[in-house]
Amino acid sequence: MASCLCRYRQRILFFCSPCILLLPVYIYVSISLCYVMKHGPPGAHVVHSVLPTRFTASGLKHSRDLAPHPAKSFWRSELDSSALWNNIQFETDLQYNPILRPHLAANASSVSYNTGVGCSPNYEINNIMHDYTNLPNQMKNFVTTMHCRDYPLLIDPLDVCDPQAKKWPLILLMAIKTQTANFDNREAIRETWGRSGKIKTRGGKQRLVRRVFLLGKSEDLHIEEKLHLESEKYGDIIQWDFIDTFFNLTLKDVLFWDWFSRRCPHAHFIFKGDDDVFVRTPAVLDYVLAEAANRSFSNGSRQANKMETFVVGDVISNAAPIRFNGTKYYIPESFYEGLYPTYPGGGGVLYSGSLAHRLLEVSQRVHLFPIDDVYLGMCLQRLGVYPIHHPALLTFDFPKDEAKEPCANHTMLLVHKRSPAEMFQLWTETSTPSPECRNAMLRVKPRPD
Repeated sequence: MASCLCRYRQRILFFCSPCILLLPVYIYVSISLCYVMKHGPPGAHVVHSVLPTRFTASGLKHSRDLAPHPAKSFWRSELDSSALWNNIQFETDLQYNPILRPHLAANASSVSYNTGVGCSPNYEINNIMHDYTNLPNQMKNFVTTMHCRDYPLLIDPLDVCDPQAKKWPLILLMAIKTQTANFDNREAIRETWGRSGKIKTRGGKQRLVRRVFLLGKSEDLHIEEKLHLESEKYGDIIQWDFIDTFFNLTLKDVLFWDWFSRRCPHAHFIFKGDDDVFVRTPAVLDYVLAEAANRSFSNGSRQANKMETFVVGDVISNAAPIRFNGTKYYIPESFYEGLYPTYPGGGGVLYSGSLAHRLLEVSQRVHLFPIDDVYLGMCLQRLGVYPIHHPALLTFDFPKDEAKEPCANHTMLLVHKRSPAEMFQLWTETSTPSPECRNAMLRVKPRPD
């Protein structure tokens, strides 16, 4: 019996010894495989440790069963607002989102939602805005016609720009917002800072400048007759077939961009401003020419044309709509909610001709807004363009007693407001500066809080 047990033990040891010897190898291989499956091969740790943090997307969920994915959706499917403009613009932004619908975003210039010439007011808006009956008349008129933007030209000057001109390219086109009755303002501009033709810069070089006035129509037939005579005499009037009101200033922007693309597409720069500002045109020419030289790409740079983003003004940020019903800037909460985007004040703004073409395209998918400079900010926001603030563009006039300083008027590019008589006085002063003011530098003081 003992001999049998001994014999079986020898056989068991014979067969089991290799397994016992291979067991550590099996354990090692199993642990290694688990480690590689969980952490990747050893070399992967070296690569991962040297990758910059920008390769790691924030807000990711990690799961053993799914690939990493964003913790929140990129695009909201609903808007938490009952304001009219917010809702209709949200739908348009969603429709032409460059990621959700790239084919539409690529052809944004063909987008149009207005109903064309002769479109009628939409009085059904009364069923959408709960406080419509209590709104001021200018707001009622705007919301019922905000879908209309294709108005025919009543006066269209044909000889303002010469796109074939090579020897004298058009450097600056001045587009001035005015109303039919403001004859004195237009006349003062023509004889002072708004002269059309070859203008000398402060450095003595001649550059071509042109001028146009942007108008709607008046209900006063006598004033309309005088305007047509004025147009025949000067050839610088652009008039469209809409009633000229404060809330229709935005129409002057979108319709001017269309006129510019057809009549004056090669102008290098545009000044758009009010008819009660004073502009040091020679200094403006020096400024934009210097900016063009600084921004032009050279040495085979792959950067895009930087002038496509050039816009300068008295920049306003974090502005909120005015909710006081007694002001012309009143915007009710039922129409718009939220802060305004950053925008340059409408008293006077400079931008490049190439940006104007982009503004025309993007404006086709930005619904009209009652305040024109805010609307410009909305278009710039969708282009990803940030306006540059320049302290020498004084759309709110000089602060406190600064205007009394001897050379103050030689340090600005623009100042607002000025009467026709003050324009003549400033023109004389700045055209022939005194020796102490001849080399005055542009204003660089920041706007006071």
